[in-house]
Amino acid sequence: MIAVAKRIVEARDDLVEAWFGSIATRQAGSHLLEPFELRRTLCLIVSLLGHMTGALRRETRDAWYSATELYGRLAEARGLSAGEVVDELQHLRELLILELGDLIVALPARQQLPAVFRVNRACDSGVSNAVVGYTDALVAKMFSRDGVPVPTADSLAELLSSLHSLELDLRLLNERSSG
Repeated sequence: MIAVAKRIVEARDDLVEAWFGSIATRQAGSHLLEPFELRRTLCLIVSLLGHMTGALRRETRDAWYSATELYGRLAEARGLSAGEVVDELQHLRELLILELGDLIVALPARQQLPAVFRVNRACDSGVSNAVVGYTDALVAKMFSRDGVPVPTADSLAELLSSLHSLELDLRLLNERSSG
């Protein structure tokens, strides 16, 4: 399992670039979230996913749930539908399959299936939490604007503040894993 986590961490930048490239067209329609901020979010998610598949998965769980929920909230601010949020996260799973395929096949037979399950379990919980975050953001926006969903700069600033806080949590996890 540590080999899988290590590979995700090593491939983080390539995974983020490929993932970002696949969703850039959806981002183009939104002026609320800058590409840099979206890239930060993707980097956070991939980094946390590396921890979720490794030795610190229990310590990472809360940050993972918060980050993927934040992803859903940001997707709502970008004007995506709930299905598009799922599609974007499923694309990350596809990228992971391509990146990890040779490594998983090279593992001893008794470790292959648990490795696949662990990655899929993390991806599944990420999708679920993103949809929850998306739905919560949509409902909150509708109630705050008398049923008219209009994003505000304040709500985006709060989301980006949450992103910064989660990046600090990731930094602590990185220190623990390297120490």
